[in-house]
Amino acid sequence: MDEGKRGISPAIAAAVGLGAIIGAGIFVLSGTALALAGPLALVAFILVGVVALLVAFEIGELSSIMPHAKGAAYSYVFSAFGSEMGFITGLLLYFSFATAIPVVALGFGSYLASILGVSASLEIPFAIALIFVLAVVNLIGIKKAAKADSVLVAIKIAILGIFIAFALLFALNNSTVIASHFSITPAEDSIGAIFAASVAIFFAFSGFQTISTFTSRINGGARAAAKAVIAAVVISIVLYVLVVLGLMLLAPASSYGISGDPLSFALTASHAPRYLFYLVDIGALIATASACLAMTLSASRVGFQMSEDRLLPGIMRKYDPRRDVASNAVVLSAVIGIVMLFAGNVYVIAAISNFGLLFSYLMTSLALMHFRRAGAPATFRAPFYPYLPVVAIIGIIAFMYGMPQEALAVGVGAVLSLIVIYYFLREERRKKIVRIRLFK
Repeated sequence: MDEGKRGISPAIAAAVGLGAIIGAGIFVLSGTALALAGPLALVAFILVGVVALLVAFEIGELSSIMPHAKGAAYSYVFSAFGSEMGFITGLLLYFSFATAIPVVALGFGSYLASILGVSASLEIPFAIALIFVLAVVNLIGIKKAAKADSVLVAIKIAILGIFIAFALLFALNNSTVIASHFSITPAEDSIGAIFAASVAIFFAFSGFQTISTFTSRINGGARAAAKAVIAAVVISIVLYVLVVLGLMLLAPASSYGISGDPLSFALTASHAPRYLFYLVDIGALIATASACLAMTLSASRVGFQMSEDRLLPGIMRKYDPRRDVASNAVVLSAVIGIVMLFAGNVYVIAAISNFGLLFSYLMTSLALMHFRRAGAPATFRAPFYPYLPVVAIIGIIAFMYGMPQEALAVGVGAVLSLIVIYYFLREERRKKIVRIRLFK
């Protein structure tokens, strides 16, 4: 196919990335960050954004090396290091995307139940309906799904812009009390507090890999796709910082707790007009729907690519080339999302999901170093090599180390389990053992 007729503009591709990044996190995790670090949450958002940007540069180069790969970080790791690391990274990444679907869908169901004034017990039926509808949207075709997501993103950014504008106007009219909103308590004045907030919000930036799953369909080719990835992360950093700043302009940083609706709390504290509450709730619905759409797309394409590489069963391999849709993978990802809505221990699921993302980013950095050493041709180059991947690796390991011990234990346990499964399947199929000599 001619590169200029692929059908998805770089702007729409960036919008899909934004849709995956600016999901429920900005409406929920911003309050958690403030509760953990107070005004220093701004520092945490910037630090996390910088690490995300480093990984975005890496994914930009890797997607230009392999523009037809559909598995995001999995594809790069599989090509660089083979089936073992590909199997582990791919399943951790697939599970991260697939389990993000029900978490985000539950947020949608909760907000919708609140707006309609109905029982909170209806949040699961609402979540199921959302997953079903968005699976259908994905099945219609990636081009139509991307355009639908770009519309949702435009509305969402407009609503966040209104919130930020209101916060700035409030600050101008209440300048005498604003300074007190930025006071730092002794508990917040530490590197530990910033680090705790950083670990909590890291995954708010995790959706930019979505763009790399359809690089070959973007007008302008891999170089345009790389720029779309970077643009999505940069815009997200700016929006996150402005929203957190807006929250502190409307209410003291010390007043925030670990709640699910910090923007509404800020509007209540500042006695905002009622229409702003409705706008924020609508923004939350759009944010969760947009993120759920992007996560379904990402999960399905990682699963399809693993099946193409014969690391998952052939049922995931059904593909509609006209629509560029992995049909069975979309359906399976949606089914997993619906089933996981009824999982008892959401914490354990989230722990594996979060660890999987960090692990995939770590392996992405190593894959970039592999392809640079191999002299792989690329239409986009990450700057400041080799310092950029080294700094990214250090930052990712630091975030891993800073995870709650229970979450880290679950993640390590998942890796060990996947190693056992991989070698069991390898032995079952009597595959030849590969031996290399690392030292002379």
